[in-house]
Amino acid sequence: MPDGPDWGFVTPRNDPVESPDASTIFGYHDLTPPTVADVYRARERVRRHLPRTPLVRSESLSGALEADVWLKREDTLPTGAFKVRGGINLAASLDPAFRDPGLVAASTGNHGQSIAYAGREFDVPVVVCVPSDANPGKVATMESLGAEVRKQGETFDDAREHAEQLAVEAGYRYVHSANEPALVAGVATAGLEVLEDRPDVDVVFSPVGGGSNAAAYALTVGALGEASVVGVQSESAPAMYRAWNEGTLEPHDRMETFAEGLATSVPFALTAEFLGEHLEDFRLVSDAAIRDAIERLLREDHVLAEGAGAAPVAAALAAGQELAGQTVVLPVTGRNLDVTKLRAILGDAPE
Repeated sequence: MPDGPDWGFVTPRNDPVESPDASTIFGYHDLTPPTVADVYRARERVRRHLPRTPLVRSESLSGALEADVWLKREDTLPTGAFKVRGGINLAASLDPAFRDPGLVAASTGNHGQSIAYAGREFDVPVVVCVPSDANPGKVATMESLGAEVRKQGETFDDAREHAEQLAVEAGYRYVHSANEPALVAGVATAGLEVLEDRPDVDVVFSPVGGGSNAAAYALTVGALGEASVVGVQSESAPAMYRAWNEGTLEPHDRMETFAEGLATSVPFALTAEFLGEHLEDFRLVSDAAIRDAIERLLREDHVLAEGAGAAPVAAALAAGQELAGQTVVLPVTGRNLDVTKLRAILGDAPE
């Protein structure tokens, strides 16, 4: 039997229902944000399957910013990224009717790895749809975890639309990348760990792709610790930034970032609306600044971060002296950087 009463205990519906954003949702999708109580319930599930991640002081960044800067090392999780917390929480409360058909998701990598890992943990079949240029290492990991990976289209949104269609045709439980309160609650368990380690935190910079990570920190470190939570997105893929700034869920026509964890052109309703109410600030950084942050983390802190994982560092460096004297947390949300991109960033090979 599933562990917990939170989400998914409904009669399965394989037909889409009206969606407030440009993605597809089904009758089992709940667009109500999770509560702090949901996060504490999620922690009981997550801690059975995943280790606690360290919060490590960056001497280099602390010195540069004249602040007390800490890296939340989500890259140390088994899949190398934060999203696996959410996958575990969702799979632990999966409606039994979906156990045989299984789960389907669309991903540029880390979301797919999360669902693949959770599927293996709970013995549930998983199909992941990815764009044709998906990170080869992430694809290999999904397959090694037992997922069936299907390449579809050139962008994340192409893959997403294919996954949504498969859910209709085959009766899979479609795991939306953001419109899932169970995912946000699971990811938010990292925020509880931050508060336990550094209850005096003043500000968290969180990368924003679909928005689950920033929503999770706003729900925990923001609401419980009264810290400022600042979203960070690439200026080359600013869909969620525009959603936050203008209150729109319309897709954006620009999505050109190299950082696949930030690469979506569609704002998602649950996270966009939550961030609109609870995010203290939202900043854009250039892809060049993200690349510089990747190199800096590797050279100064000996931490390998992918683009989304380095975006908070880029934003903090851009903020500069406004952070002086504060306790700053920068989540390193993932380490799964393609080696070709790494070589290009370090100047060893053309990208």
